[in-house]
Amino acid sequence: MKRNVIIIGAAGRDFHNFNTYFRNNENYNVVAFTAAQIPDIAGREYPKELAGDLYAKGIPIHVESDLEKLIKDLKVDDCVFSYSDVTYTTIMSLASRVNAAGANFVLLGAKDTQIKSTKPVIAIGAVRTGCGKSQTSRKVVELLMAKGLKVVAVRHPMPYGDLAEQKVQRFATVEDLAKHKCTIEEMEEYEPHVVRGNVIYAGVDYEAILRAAEKDPNGCDVVVWDGGNNDFPFYQPDLMITVTDPHRAGHELSYYPGETTLRMADVVVINKIDTSAPEAIQIVRNNIAKVNPKAVVIDGASPVKVDDPSIIKGKNVLVVEDGPTLTHGEMKLGAGIVAAQKYGAAGFVDPRPYTTGKLSETFRIYPNIGTLLPAMGYGEQQLKDLETTISNTPCDAVVIGTPIDLNRIIKIDKPSVRVYYDLQEIGEPDLSGVINEFVAKHNLQVK
Repeated sequence: MKRNVIIIGAAGRDFHNFNTYFRNNENYNVVAFTAAQIPDIAGREYPKELAGDLYAKGIPIHVESDLEKLIKDLKVDDCVFSYSDVTYTTIMSLASRVNAAGANFVLLGAKDTQIKSTKPVIAIGAVRTGCGKSQTSRKVVELLMAKGLKVVAVRHPMPYGDLAEQKVQRFATVEDLAKHKCTIEEMEEYEPHVVRGNVIYAGVDYEAILRAAEKDPNGCDVVVWDGGNNDFPFYQPDLMITVTDPHRAGHELSYYPGETTLRMADVVVINKIDTSAPEAIQIVRNNIAKVNPKAVVIDGASPVKVDDPSIIKGKNVLVVEDGPTLTHGEMKLGAGIVAAQKYGAAGFVDPRPYTTGKLSETFRIYPNIGTLLPAMGYGEQQLKDLETTISNTPCDAVVIGTPIDLNRIIKIDKPSVRVYYDLQEIGEPDLSGVINEFVAKHNLQVK
């Protein structure tokens, strides 16, 4: 008898777990996905074009709040948890709901879900959303490219559009972002790569993506896995780098699967040392030593700069930060706040009285965001709501702490300044030494 399965997800790890473990597995019948974290996913379906021969009608996607009813109505045996950046309390509460409804609660690991590449793989992950994975990935790519190596990055999935069309996506130019109808969240991850001259892939079917990346028209010597949230890699890494954040000291041992990425790491970066309390940094050091004493530990910072400090100095500013970092990442500040303080802002304007539409809903779901404005842009309506909220807010200037320039995709009717930040290692060991060792170990040579 086939076992009936629900995959509990958020349009990322859930699809990957299905593709790698369940798609062609005749022992199971995946009857539904459930969706959380990301808006407007529920009500769609995982398309038949991607689901394979066993699922000629595709697979429906429901809201997670209906889980108990779905377990009963669909006679579900197993519920497979498949998303990231959640507290241990949250995940065990969900496990209790599943068990009370009569089903098993399952977590799939690396052995059954990681894909082996024909190229050397460097994976970058983190213990929480917003630790600094992106700038760490960019630094790794720059170090490899400086050696003349062809690097192809593969980004953790963010499939918010037509899933069949998004099976394999390749981004080599800024124009490709429009071609693939990218959301703000996608642009924030892809654009910093393509403007630096390297190709990045993403999509839904990560084995097909990997095979395309390995044969990229520009060449491929190394694959860099640019992780999302605090998920562990979809590909078997030859070198695993995990980024930690002393602003949320202790979270590295209390969020799933962040602790998994910490325990898997060959190298651990303690980021944001320049803006963190010494006692918080020490907590992170102690926890690394406790669960992964063999890891190489690199101290790092992400110093901020802006293109025109005069726009900030003495002004009451509205700070716009990366959306997921503020929502399920639970950060109370980001690069925008740090930059506003550094360059002498007179004060921060609270956007909450002026939000509209889906942004108002975001603040209801995540009431602890505070006086920051998350750059939510999962669809056209959220972009319009972001633009309207900024227009409504009575501030002197807007500080853009997102990884992309919002002026390119929405109209900001006030003076604005963009914040830039890159990873800066402090002392030794450093990533340069780590990459030199990796290149030598894999005998990577410029052809």
